[in-house]
Amino acid sequence: MIREVTIRGFKSIYSATLELGRVNCFIGANGAGKSNLLEALGVLGAAANGVVDDESLLRRGVRAGLPRLYKSSFATDRTPAHIAIEVTGSGNEAYRVSLLNPLDSPEPAWSYKTEVLSDGNQEILSDGIRNKKNLNPKAGLAALQLVELDPQNPAAQLMQRLQEFAIYCPNTPTLRGIVPDQQSRLPLGVSGGLLAEGFASLREYLEGRGEEGEEILEQVLELIDWVADIQTTSYGTNLLSPKVPRTKLLLKFSDRFMNQSRNELTAYDASEGALYVILAAVLCLLPQAPRLLAIDNLDQALNPRLLVRLISRLAGWLQDNDCDRQLLLTVHNPAALDGLDLLDSEVRLFVVERNSNGQTCIRRLTLTPELTQLNQQYPLSRLWIMGHLGAVPNV
Repeated sequence: MIREVTIRGFKSIYSATLELGRVNCFIGANGAGKSNLLEALGVLGAAANGVVDDESLLRRGVRAGLPRLYKSSFATDRTPAHIAIEVTGSGNEAYRVSLLNPLDSPEPAWSYKTEVLSDGNQEILSDGIRNKKNLNPKAGLAALQLVELDPQNPAAQLMQRLQEFAIYCPNTPTLRGIVPDQQSRLPLGVSGGLLAEGFASLREYLEGRGEEGEEILEQVLELIDWVADIQTTSYGTNLLSPKVPRTKLLLKFSDRFMNQSRNELTAYDASEGALYVILAAVLCLLPQAPRLLAIDNLDQALNPRLLVRLISRLAGWLQDNDCDRQLLLTVHNPAALDGLDLLDSEVRLFVVERNSNGQTCIRRLTLTPELTQLNQQYPLSRLWIMGHLGAVPNV
C-alpha cells in the first residue's frame, strides 16, 4: 500500500506531502487543486511505465497539457525547472522521479532528470545512472528494471500499482453506452465505458465465490432500491429503440414495481444513479481493477442518502479480495462525509485549500476533541457547510 506522496512544482501544488490510507476522500472549493493531486499520481504512473507523453497521460485520465500549464506558476515564487513526484510504500519501498520539459520549446515527451527506485533495503535504480551520456532521456529506466525483479519484490509491487493507476471521471452518456469511451481500458474505461462487461465479470466472480459472494452482490443490488435484479444481455431488440446507439453487451435492469411482462430496461433508460453505484462496485470489488485508483466526483448524480450508504461500504469492498487496495476520491456533496468512518485509521478525509499565495495545501482532517463535541450535535456534512472543517470558498 502506498503510504506517503510528495509533490513539488506540479500545477497549483508547489510543495505538498500527505499520508494515504485505504479510502482517501478529498474535499475543497472548486479550483482548490483536488484533481491536480490525482493527476500528479497519474504523471508518476506514466513515468513508472517508461514514458511521459500525452498518450500515456490520457490513458490514465490525466488532462493533456503544455509544460507551462503543468509547472507551478506563482507570482511570489520562481517557476521550478522540473516537476518532482515521489511515493513511499508500507515497507519503505519508494519511487521518485523529476521530469523536465522546456517552457519555450515544449517537446512531445518529458525528459527524466532523476529517477530513483528502492525496495526499502537497497536502491535498485539510483540518481547517478541518469547522468550517463548514452541514455535516452525520454525513456524511463525503472520500467526496464522490472524485468529483472522478482514479481513479489516490494519495489516491483509498487511500480505495478503505479502503472495500473487511473483516474476515473465517469459521465452519464458513456455509462449509458450511447457514446464511446475515449480512453478504453479493462475492466472499465476512464469515463465509465464497458460498464456492462465490467458488471458481467463482477457478477460471475461473486457468484463463483458461493454464499459469501452472493451476500456482497446483494449489498450492491440493495443500494438500488427499485431493482429486483441486474443482468447483462446481448439481445436488445425489445429493450431499445433502433435509433439508440448500443454496445455489444447491455445492462438489463428488472424493476420490481413494474408488471413482470414489461419490467426490463437497459442502462439507456435506467436511473443514472444506479450506473454510478455499479461503477463504484466494479472498481472496488473486481480483482482485475487497478489496486490504486481514483474516482473524480464520485458523488455526482447520487441522492444524498444513497451516497452515504455507498461511501460507507467502499472500505469493506476494497479489502474484500486484497487488503492493500486503495481508493482516492473527490466529492462536493456534503452527505459523502457522513458515510466516512473516521474512527477507522484507514479511512481518511483530506481538506484541500489554497493559501494566500494561491498554492494548494493538503491537510488530513482528524477528529479533535472540539470537532468530536460538535459532531455529537451535527453530522460532518453540516459541520462542513457551517465552515468548521474548512474546504469552502470565500464567497
